[in-house]
Amino acid sequence: MEDTNQTDMNGFILLGLSTVPYLQAIFFILFLLMYIVTLLGNASLIVAVTLNPQLQTPMYFFLTNLALIDICFSSTIVPQALVNTLSEDRRISRLGCAIQMFISLSLGATECLLLAVMAFDRYVAICKPLRYHVIMNQRLCVSLITSCWLACTINSLTHVVFTFRLSFCRSHLVNHFFCEIPPVLQISCSDTWFNTIAVYISAVMLVTCSFLLTFISYVHIISTILQTHSSEGRYKTFSTCTSHLIVVSLYYGPIMVMYLHPHSDYSPETDKTISILYTAVTPMFNPIIYGIRNKQVIGTIKAVITRQRQE
Repeated sequence: MEDTNQTDMNGFILLGLSTVPYLQAIFFILFLLMYIVTLLGNASLIVAVTLNPQLQTPMYFFLTNLALIDICFSSTIVPQALVNTLSEDRRISRLGCAIQMFISLSLGATECLLLAVMAFDRYVAICKPLRYHVIMNQRLCVSLITSCWLACTINSLTHVVFTFRLSFCRSHLVNHFFCEIPPVLQISCSDTWFNTIAVYISAVMLVTCSFLLTFISYVHIISTILQTHSSEGRYKTFSTCTSHLIVVSLYYGPIMVMYLHPHSDYSPETDKTISILYTAVTPMFNPIIYGIRNKQVIGTIKAVITRQRQE
């Protein structure tokens, strides 16, 4: 009962990435560098698309949304993880934990659907180039983005409400670096069977279906590429598709492992490592893989930097 009252009053304590001092220093430096690269890369992409009218196409509209999600996703998790790494007080209130879980879950799920939408966009561009601007019109693009945000917000709100209706009398120590559903469920003394099933269903519907839609789109894309007579064009498109598939695999793979593995196989250290991939690593690589390598994006960024220096 005493532990329950303490949990209700003070919320939870995030144990973080490690309790070993030298590892804490290493994690702090790595997380800080990844966060800085994430902010610079995604912000540069957003600025380039905003300033260059030639980049205001459906593909870059989706990329801008992806960049915005990555900035918000990392900012919801990484700064607090950095503070907790150096601080002895790692407490987070019950409300703060719920808000962090809701925002991170909403953004993570939205990114899953958005990657599938982007794969569909590439499918239309490569497989149906003559009808691309007819199919991917402004109304459809806005509708797709709005649907992704709405569906994932409702899904996340549902999970957070069900999670924080549980009793947490077993412990108030969350063995993780942010409030995520699996580690929070581990410290509940209530029956979490319903929550676990709900997580599995959501993961299958959102993550697995998004991955399958992405995979099917790329199967059609690769099939079309193989019919291309130009070896240079084939190589360029293959290179782009390979980069996209690597990013997609880096994102979908860890999330499926995190949310679809058996509840009995829970391993705090393994789950922390998996979470790092989609909360810090993927948001850092996304702008590099999807946009920064584009000559128009690089040209716009260079022009902005040159203009700032001249002023």
